[in-house]
Amino acid sequence: MRGSKKQVMVGGVAVGGGAPVSVQSMLSIPANDVGGNVAQAEELAAAGCDILRVAIPDMESIRLIDAIKRKIQIPLVADIHFDHRLALESVAAGADKIRINPGNIGGGDKVRQVADTCRKHGVPIRVGVNSGSLEKDILKKHGGPVPQALAESALRHVRLLEGFDFGDIVLSLKSSDVAGTVAACRLIAAGCDYPLHIGVTESGTPRMGILKSAIGIGSLLLDGIGDTLRVSLTAPPAEEIAAGRDILKAVGMGRGPTVISCPTCGRCKIDLAALARRTEEALAGIDAPITVAVMGCAVNGPGEAAHADLGVACGDGCGIIFAGGKVIRKVGYDEILPALIAQAATFRNSPPAEGLARL
Repeated sequence: MRGSKKQVMVGGVAVGGGAPVSVQSMLSIPANDVGGNVAQAEELAAAGCDILRVAIPDMESIRLIDAIKRKIQIPLVADIHFDHRLALESVAAGADKIRINPGNIGGGDKVRQVADTCRKHGVPIRVGVNSGSLEKDILKKHGGPVPQALAESALRHVRLLEGFDFGDIVLSLKSSDVAGTVAACRLIAAGCDYPLHIGVTESGTPRMGILKSAIGIGSLLLDGIGDTLRVSLTAPPAEEIAAGRDILKAVGMGRGPTVISCPTCGRCKIDLAALARRTEEALAGIDAPITVAVMGCAVNGPGEAAHADLGVACGDGCGIIFAGGKVIRKVGYDEILPALIAQAATFRNSPPAEGLARL
């Protein structure tokens, strides 16, 4: 089975136990701007965010939880550091999950209070371990924030919560180093069955951040590791959702169409890049998990793209529409997109209207 054996419910979203991999993001508006956070939360929900996190840096910020939950239906996670009372109040305010680093919210009694409160309200805890927040004794033992150190720290926190009879745990082990993150997650996945939140932290601006995240998250997903993910970008958080969805598509776990297209060569007689881009936009209203090929010529057409559910091989001012490797019909250039949308709509009876409206 892919992912963890144990399943945790975050609000109405199942994490682990074979549930679909969920995509997360975090609000980036200053915590004192309630209206701005609510507006961004609505934007992220509309973009397809499955689970949303909000920073709770002080008691005044607790009001964000109710304000946001009044406007969105997706689960809300309270991100807590240093003060265990913020976790207790966040649960009381309706948070669907608490994210803590047990090592920085005080001694065992404070962790026990958080565990008891979360158990009483059925709220899971995400134990977040980052390379920059490891315990001094673990760093000394391993000589630095190596994968083994991340895994040992995570297991230490798990044992602490288990000692307080708490087991609704989600784990995350993250570093800005891609290889280190992947290695740490592989270690922890081999050592426990709790759901894993995966991602590369501090991955950077969109170009390199998406590349790092695709390599790290994609590698783990292809290993069967990972139950929920966040693509951490220095960018508007809606870009994280789009990137996460695309990574899932790339490893065969996504929803909606995947467009493949050839890199073009001297045989191509149209602007294939523009056509491929417009095809992706037009197919956004189709839910079926199909592969659509946009190819520049007959050489890369039905033969090379025979595995695609449907596609087009472009000629001089025209296109040959094919499905399952078989030619359906020839259409003029201006008819290519409507023809692809209409054909895509035959899969799972998906309505073409929304896609056509984007043309």
